[in-house]
Amino acid sequence: MKKLLFTLLIVAVGGFIAYRAMNNVPDEGEPIEARIAAILENGGCVSCHTAAPELPFYADIPVIGDMVKKDAADGYRVYDIQPLMNALNSGETPNPVDVAKVEKVLADKRMPMAKYYLVHWGSQTTNAKRDIAREWAIDYRTAYYADGLEGERSGEPVRPIAEIENIDAQKAMLGYALYHDPRLSVDNTVSCASCHDLATAGVDNHQYSDGVNGLKGGVNAPTVYNAVYNFVQFWDGRAATLAEQAAGPPLNPVEMASTSFEEIIAKLEEDNLMVAAFNGIYADGITEKNITDAIQEFERTLTTPNSDFDKWLRGDNSAISEEALRGYELFKKYDCATCHAGANLGGETYELMGTRRDYFADRGLELTEEDNGRFKETADERDRHRFKVPGLRNIALTWPYFHDGTRMTMDEAVKDMARYQVDVELSDAETSAIVAFLHTLTGEYKGEKLTTLNEYGVEHTHDDDHDHDHE
Repeated sequence: MKKLLFTLLIVAVGGFIAYRAMNNVPDEGEPIEARIAAILENGGCVSCHTAAPELPFYADIPVIGDMVKKDAADGYRVYDIQPLMNALNSGETPNPVDVAKVEKVLADKRMPMAKYYLVHWGSQTTNAKRDIAREWAIDYRTAYYADGLEGERSGEPVRPIAEIENIDAQKAMLGYALYHDPRLSVDNTVSCASCHDLATAGVDNHQYSDGVNGLKGGVNAPTVYNAVYNFVQFWDGRAATLAEQAAGPPLNPVEMASTSFEEIIAKLEEDNLMVAAFNGIYADGITEKNITDAIQEFERTLTTPNSDFDKWLRGDNSAISEEALRGYELFKKYDCATCHAGANLGGETYELMGTRRDYFADRGLELTEEDNGRFKETADERDRHRFKVPGLRNIALTWPYFHDGTRMTMDEAVKDMARYQVDVELSDAETSAIVAFLHTLTGEYKGEKLTTLNEYGVEHTHDDDHDHDHE
């Protein structure tokens, strides 16, 4: 009897210790950033999601160790937590996508996996840890965006677009002229607006755009609207600023194909009005730097605020339908709002195309250089097939979709993103709801809601079917 009581006592004490460990949360007296860092450290996130993982002792055990190392490699391939840890420990501002990802994973309690927390007592996500993450995310977004959202919507990962301030009107006017000027191309036939037409939501609705002499690019042209919100430009991130991006197409051999900016400058200098415009703004007149600076200033004006969803975020409950609101909840449920966060619903990070399934194997097409994504610039194998996340503003008007322009409808794109990114097969009803939400992201430019015409000259609206052929 005594032996049984002693055994029960040991089990009870062990269970109590395990319970206390599992429900242990960082001291409330610590700054919330330190508490989040502690949760992530104790939760084993750094053990998998870094380039140099802190593997446990049993990683050297045969068979078990192989599983541990594979989990670590897969974890790092999908997400690198080190930049977030550096920010939390140094007091710097974290990336909003990192905040959204951590908040969502802890809210779902899906990390760490059971095979980790059953060995590492205290690492399991609890309600208390989840609540700390939620508090942190709300405080972060309130300060980071300073967009005046109130109440329960103050913590939303998607934010309304604000007007861009401190625009130099003269530079922007010059930039507008240059943006539409075909003299930036070698044969005076192609301008920036040729592929990024402001009248068609900042795109041309082609899979690949037409350059000089009928040549075609190898990647889908993204919209120029709201590009100011992108942390880098181009799918592969090779331009750090809008000005750097503007310098690329004029010299690209299949886009504008000019041989040099000197060639472009020589043509512009033959135009007395253009010379006067530059001299009135820049002390050194027409230069490559000043051309791209003016285009950048114009592109900073290309924001599209006041979408129906922005109005809902600011408190107008009648601005969107019940189906669209259900779609937004599904958008968050299935992790879309982690990568597609912020004012532009994207453009904040590079992400792997096909985190859960091999998109390129299923696509069945020969791989191209553009399919390599960020790898083109870094030669780091982890960056192969990793792309800057596109913004979703005005997405209903900017078909076809993906970097390869292979998806013609939002229904296709939404279903495939769920399949390849989160391993979820959406029902038709779920897809329709998410698409309804995406339609609410169409905003206004100069006070008018964006529209576009399809190839038959008919205005494209919410109910139009644009599943037709493009090259």
